Amino acid sequence: MTMRRIGYIAGVLGLIAFVVLIAHQGWSEVYSAIDNAGWALLWLLPFHVLPLWLDAAGWRVLLSPRDPQRRATIGVLFWIAAIREASNRLLPLAGIGGDLIGIRLVRWRGIRGVAAAASVIVEVLLTMVNQCLFVALGVGLLVMVTVHAGTLGSVLIAVLVSILLPIALFVLLRHGNVFTRLAALSKKVLGDDSRLAELMNGPGLDTEIRALYSRRRRLLVACIWQFVGLLIGSFESWLGLWLLGYPVTIVEAIAIEAATQALRNIIFVVPGGLGVQEGGLILFGSLIGLPPDACIALSLVKRMRELVFGVPALISWHWAETNRLRASWLARETARNS
Repeated sequence: MTMRRIGYIAGVLGLIAFVVLIAHQGWSEVYSAIDNAGWALLWLLPFHVLPLWLDAAGWRVLLSPRDPQRRATIGVLFWIAAIREASNRLLPLAGIGGDLIGIRLVRWRGIRGVAAAASVIVEVLLTMVNQCLFVALGVGLLVMVTVHAGTLGSVLIAVLVSILLPIALFVLLRHGNVFTRLAALSKKVLGDDSRLAELMNGPGLDTEIRALYSRRRRLLVACIWQFVGLLIGSFESWLGLWLLGYPVTIVEAIAIEAATQALRNIIFVVPGGLGVQEGGLILFGSLIGLPPDACIALSLVKRMRELVFGVPALISWHWAETNRLRASWLARETARNS
């Protein structure tokens, strides 16, 4: 079974779970909470700019040694980061398609392909580490504010153990010549003339990743920017619940945001986390006394923000691709007629 088919099946199952959860809680109560909040919920849109901007700042720190002319500014990387996020959240790309799109868009700025790819790969690994730390913090806070310390303590241990995966990947990419081996394997399986073998510069990518690893201060700064972005992003839950009429503390908001993100990342094959996000919010929200209808309302508000923020980003990407294709076609026509 192909990954695409698995994604479609997971998406259908997630959509069913999404509808069942809303139907079970009662649409009228959920709608009432959202209606009472009204247009004030639009404040979530500009609020989301800050954590995304911090992610772009961290990415810029990693990329800047290979872009001394600053062709990929933080503003450009913010636009690309918005497209990456929207692609991974709104399209059935198994959570990685947006990163491939990001590499392509960075290359448009004149950055070498191996430098662009290495910056995205290392950034994704740093994101994995930060998410593990963020989830560990969130579960720890849930242990503090609830009486379910036994169960959540076990979850915390599982989260701490899971951080071994990104650490293992860091070590493997640092010492294992992973992409050199993949390039050799692609040539062996597909032949030297295959398009994939031609595009995959394995040795160059391994060298570029090792160069990034050697810049420990940059790794630390990028990691800090990302983690601060995750913390600030959790305020979306705090603000959303406050506007919906269910105020919680900052500690509780960080806790449920981190735990819900962990669930979405674990079950990443479900496009958009349909049903997963709703179930996670109900599960972890109940631990701090939130009623299920408030959790469903918060999830719907988050999804509305994803749509209103993400769809324009995807449209801008389509517009940029179209303009690039048109310019390429005009250049070929001009060269042909000259």
